Amino acid sequence: MENTWKIWEPTPQEQTTISTLATELHISEASAKLLVKRGISSGQEARAYVRPSLADLHSPMLMRDMDKAVSRLQKTLNNNERIMVYGDYDVDGTTAVSLVYSILSHRTQNIEFYIPDRYTEGYGISFKGIDVAKEHGCTLIIALDCGIKAVDKVAYATAKGIDFIICDHHTPGEQLPQAEAVLNMKRKDCPYPYKELSGCGVGFKFMQALLQAEQAPMDELWDVLPLLAMSIASDIVPLTGENRILAYYGLKRMNQQPSVGISSLLRVAGIDNREITITDLVYRLGPRINASGRMHSGAFAVQLLLADNEAEAMQRAEEVNSYNTERRTFDQHTNEEALHILQQDPDNNLRSATVVYAPGWHRGVIGIAASRLIETYYRPTIVLTDGEGDIITGSARSVAGFDIYTAIDSCRDLLTNFGGHLFAAGLSMHKENYAAFKQRFEQYVAEHITPEQKHPVLEIEQQIQLSDISSQFFNIIRHLEPFGPNNPQPLFLTRNLINHRTTRRVGKMGEHLRLDVTDRTAAITGIAFQKGDMALPIQNGNAFDACYFLEPNTFNHITTIQMMVQDLRLCSTNETPKVPHAAGEALK
Repeated sequence: MENTWKIWEPTPQEQTTISTLATELHISEASAKLLVKRGISSGQEARAYVRPSLADLHSPMLMRDMDKAVSRLQKTLNNNERIMVYGDYDVDGTTAVSLVYSILSHRTQNIEFYIPDRYTEGYGISFKGIDVAKEHGCTLIIALDCGIKAVDKVAYATAKGIDFIICDHHTPGEQLPQAEAVLNMKRKDCPYPYKELSGCGVGFKFMQALLQAEQAPMDELWDVLPLLAMSIASDIVPLTGENRILAYYGLKRMNQQPSVGISSLLRVAGIDNREITITDLVYRLGPRINASGRMHSGAFAVQLLLADNEAEAMQRAEEVNSYNTERRTFDQHTNEEALHILQQDPDNNLRSATVVYAPGWHRGVIGIAASRLIETYYRPTIVLTDGEGDIITGSARSVAGFDIYTAIDSCRDLLTNFGGHLFAAGLSMHKENYAAFKQRFEQYVAEHITPEQKHPVLEIEQQIQLSDISSQFFNIIRHLEPFGPNNPQPLFLTRNLINHRTTRRVGKMGEHLRLDVTDRTAAITGIAFQKGDMALPIQNGNAFDACYFLEPNTFNHITTIQMMVQDLRLCSTNETPKVPHAAGEALK
């Protein structure tokens, strides 16, 4: 499917700011443009942005109910009551449980954690989990990354003499649970200034408030920041404001002094001998943590993250790694079957949404399958399989700009349960409602999706010449990290590139393209995955345009800047002026 290239154009006011910043900071306009694109309008703001500070974190006491939460927790600790730390089975939930448990276990031994079974209990607070808390003598449950809609479950716990403190980041319903405290910055009555914390982030703010109340140093809280960075990266929350600060320092601590559990996870992922990035958290560590909850139990991931013995940690890490291998097998099988089902549907190519169901798919991989199908058809997608009894359960994923949660909400009378946010959701229904749901969901998407949302868009930050890629320019890019939602890695466009010396096919089957190109202002090398078939036209002198990220490439202890090409297109003209010899210098 062809990408739409969309180039950001600054307004006249932004262009004035770009020129002013370039002069004030003694940088190029291309460099200043990177800053203005991120809302930076002064040298002071630029310096603060490129040097994130933990001192800029908001006071946790700004969050509604935080005083109540700290008071109830201190009472529990002083009375030596038993605490259950309860969290969801995904990365956000398991890291949240690990973070809060780690802090509280230094204050009491009367503590346990609980991760619900994905398949027998489902998402969020379960009656079974409350029953276990009662059996174990717990008088307080701290719910993390879940609970904001658990009105009936909290009432059930209250009747059993168990209090709840809810730490959640999902959108609240019309009625809040009657808990001792409900910590959620998305409450309409919550004045907390930053609204995009992860579930683990809310737990972090709770522990920050506890340490402040104790007048204790924050060192032990900074020690668990790698857990929060994993949560922020994997839960796809905006990498802005507090999230960016916390992810920055979480990555820094992970690279300098990872815990025993995280060190073992890095080792089995094969990335223990280099600097860890947000990309590693999203694609290397996150899937392994998630695989525990998908294939067996999220509790295994918590045990790994809390491990303080190297031998035990390594054993846990290898278990988690094996679950991820198992997950990949199911993932491939589900994707192949789903594509086959869709290809048998004569109306498939006319639809605005994908809704597909099969009884035998593993529930742990249907969310991944939905994401894979978007890569093929690029439209809002729901993949469903059998749950308990006559219930079928599914995962939904969306395309850029389309609110899939609202689309599902429009069908709520056909559902037994649903939850989620703008781009991802979970849902369940009686099997007899599947056909009606599929029809109504398709109708809603067809009526509300825009033409622009039907095609993948490459958001290009700016068009540059290769001569713009100086050391200063690249250093500013590195200081904008960590990248993620709302702070994307800058994507550049350079036009009329031509072969310089050794552009060629690489890979086992020649499926990739190793570029060595120039735009007649400078030269650069790069890699374009799955573009090997473009080698011959480029070798024959055809000019082309390329969209790319810039990343460091270290070889034989020498680091150069290279293009990571996301898309390229041959130009309509093949005129290729002679390349000046000076353009042959490789950029360092």
